[in-house]
Amino acid sequence: MTREITKDIPLEELIMQAQKGDEASQNYLLKKYQPFIAKCVSEVCKRYIDPTRDDEFSIGLSAFNEAIRMFSPDRGSSFLTFANLVVKRKVIDYIRSQSKYPTAISFDETYDEEKMENPTEIEAVNHIYRQEQEAWYRRQEILEFKQKLATYKLSLADLAEVAPKHRDARDTAVSIARLVRNDESLSEYVEQKKKLPIKELAKKVDVSKKTLERNRKFILAIFIILGEDYVFLNDYLKGVGQ
Repeated sequence: MTREITKDIPLEELIMQAQKGDEASQNYLLKKYQPFIAKCVSEVCKRYIDPTRDDEFSIGLSAFNEAIRMFSPDRGSSFLTFANLVVKRKVIDYIRSQSKYPTAISFDETYDEEKMENPTEIEAVNHIYRQEQEAWYRRQEILEFKQKLATYKLSLADLAEVAPKHRDARDTAVSIARLVRNDESLSEYVEQKKKLPIKELAKKVDVSKKTLERNRKFILAIFIILGEDYVFLNDYLKGVGQ
């Protein structure tokens, strides 16, 4: 008899159960998140995706299942952020493989390890794939970050220009961004107005209004990162400004 999955079970718990071989949890996740999968695939294909007819959806479904197996919360991202990247990557690889003139070579292939008798060669191939895969994830994350910055009328070029040069100044700016993100009223203000409440913030930190204004763009950028499930960008901030 198939065990019934209730809606009140947290997503993370369902994933852990599926990773331990619980088919009921796995099937529940694959069924419940079909709309999410279709949306991810549609964003890649730039068209409506019919789950019952389009091969790309089947690729996405398989990729989502792979994401369930591969996910680890230790990297700091949410499962759905991770799954979004995995699904899109697999669909892109599929589209490339179907193209008469592929735009790039994908390392996401099934290698015949029996023909690779040298373990070093096998590891080298796997290492290349892991590097290529991580580079793709980084690019996707940067693209999403750029889009988010644009809603605050910021760009990566702005950040390169205004980022504090000294370590102490950077740490202070990150610390201020953390304070704003963790303060409900300040955070709500920034998300609604897309700017820092300089006067109010000056009352809460040991920094002048002039310094806050000078580092305004950098603080906003860090504020954005802290509020998103950016795996790699958040890695840079671990232990900084705390």
